[in-house]
Amino acid sequence: QFENSSDIGVFSKLTNSYCLVAIQGSTNFYSAFEAELSEIIPVVHTSIGGTRIIGRLTAGNRHGLLVPSSTTDQELQHLRNALPDAVALQRVEERLSALGNVIACNDHVALVHPDVDRETEEIIADVLKVEVFRQTIAENVLVGSYCAITNQGGLVHPKTSVQDQDELSSLLQVPLVAGTVNRGSDVIGAGLVVNDWCAFTWSRHHRDGDQCH
Repeated sequence: QFENSSDIGVFSKLTNSYCLVAIQGSTNFYSAFEAELSEIIPVVHTSIGGTRIIGRLTAGNRHGLLVPSSTTDQELQHLRNALPDAVALQRVEERLSALGNVIACNDHVALVHPDVDRETEEIIADVLKVEVFRQTIAENVLVGSYCAITNQGGLVHPKTSVQDQDELSSLLQVPLVAGTVNRGSDVIGAGLVVNDWCAFTWSRHHRDGDQCH
């Protein structure tokens, strides 16, 4: 749990090759990630544009990390030094600068807000090595907020119709389930961070706020 917020996905970003966590969080928040991940992938403490809402501002997968134009040179250098060499890092000039809200991706496919710039779409395809589809989820344009996807499967907004689930599932080539996180929240991207082997969400029953499967 980060500063009494169950929105773990606001303050962290998890992929198959790295994990970002916001600076100045509680020790419990960090230790949950480090206990599960630190022997496998780097857990990088960072800010983005001087803020801690790094999960909402960034988009990434095993191949790359996209950060908004507000990211400082110092933060960029820190990320370059901390991320594995194989991970491409790119600062993106995009009006829809909360990249984590407007991009949802796994290692093969990205769903993006219908209005992202054409240039941004090309950067997403190039840096993240994905096929890009402009989509909505349950008629929401903030695709990154309303789903969490991996190479194994995904969770989407509870009001996603069966037809839409089928369409998204065929684009992503993974099975999808419609549902909620944190006792009924439909903002799945904020309440859950997940990669192919691990999921973190906030649990009332664990004071340190982690439930890892």
